[in-house]
Amino acid sequence: MQFEFATATRIIFGPGAISQIGSLAREFGKRALLVTGRTADRAEKLRSNLAAREITCVPFQVAGEPTVDLVTSGIRFARDEQCDLVISLGGGSVIDAGKAIAAFLTNTGDVIDYLEVIGQGKPLTRPPAPFLAIPTTAGTGTEVTRNAVLASIPHRVKVSLRSPLLLAKIALIDPELTYDLTPALTASTGLDALTQLIEPYVSIRSNPLTDGFCIEGMRRVARSLQRAYRNSHDAPAREDMALASLLGGLALANAALGAVHGFAAPLGGSFHAPHGAVCAALLSHAMEMNVRALRERQPGSEPLRRYEEVARVLTGHGQARAEDGVRWVRDLCEALQAPRLRAFGVTEDHFSELVEKAAKASSMRGNSIVLTPDEMREVLGRAL
Repeated sequence: MQFEFATATRIIFGPGAISQIGSLAREFGKRALLVTGRTADRAEKLRSNLAAREITCVPFQVAGEPTVDLVTSGIRFARDEQCDLVISLGGGSVIDAGKAIAAFLTNTGDVIDYLEVIGQGKPLTRPPAPFLAIPTTAGTGTEVTRNAVLASIPHRVKVSLRSPLLLAKIALIDPELTYDLTPALTASTGLDALTQLIEPYVSIRSNPLTDGFCIEGMRRVARSLQRAYRNSHDAPAREDMALASLLGGLALANAALGAVHGFAAPLGGSFHAPHGAVCAALLSHAMEMNVRALRERQPGSEPLRRYEEVARVLTGHGQARAEDGVRWVRDLCEALQAPRLRAFGVTEDHFSELVEKAAKASSMRGNSIVLTPDEMREVLGRAL
């Protein structure tokens, strides 16, 4: 048995934890690039807290999922403004953008040269500027991962900048920051969190440390995602989902993902489809195909046993089979009104290109079994 585990230098979790940000950030610098989403005024309390500690905030907005060009402009801006630390307050896109900008405040060269798949995969050689991550959604877990997902418009794909050096100095998770999420965003980010708990658990790189995170996270999603969807101010449910998201991030960063995220890379790069919504559309169908392929080609395998365990955790029934887990996830997606792929403009005409690109995605290499091109096409067809 061999595995590695790495995470943020410090994780702070709890309701009201955002009030600590001033004293925490003061350890790392005095001029912060504050990366936020479209609604920058949501950061007003954070800015006040930082100002009280004599930390200047330089705002930078990320209006959508981060692209290579956007990150490149953010790097130039942060350098011009002489920022000495980066703080991201927002969802996964905001946090990934902040990670990448922090990395290139100290490393040189074109961003694309450091990217997987479409670039040279050059390693970062210098520690990034101090980076603090504060998620406002409960889904991506990117506050504790060592990669930043960026879209390349010319290549029509999303790929990762990946390095242990990208790990945040501080990941601060305050469940109260998720109270304002809409039901639709609660659903898509929550189903992203569930995907990132299931896929590492059944991946070929699962390990005893990440297994515990995955099981605990799945239990919390099973009991709380629908509650958070129905009532945004259900504090225990929001806390469960924030913790589940964190656990999923810890797991995926130290195990692997699978077919859902393999498809998500080209889908997210080719269509205006939020990552969580793509995961929601694909999850039950990818699970179903993996289980079928495992029963046909690897009937006594460890991944198949793990799918049985996933079913027991999600359904709460000790005798549940893997197929029961697939049905449970499908029913959950229907209850949360998760859109299908066709809602984002995907048609059968796109399948060949999507399958070709997904087969090259880094996440696909972690899948519990190698799927054939026909099986991959069938997953897309069922998710359409």
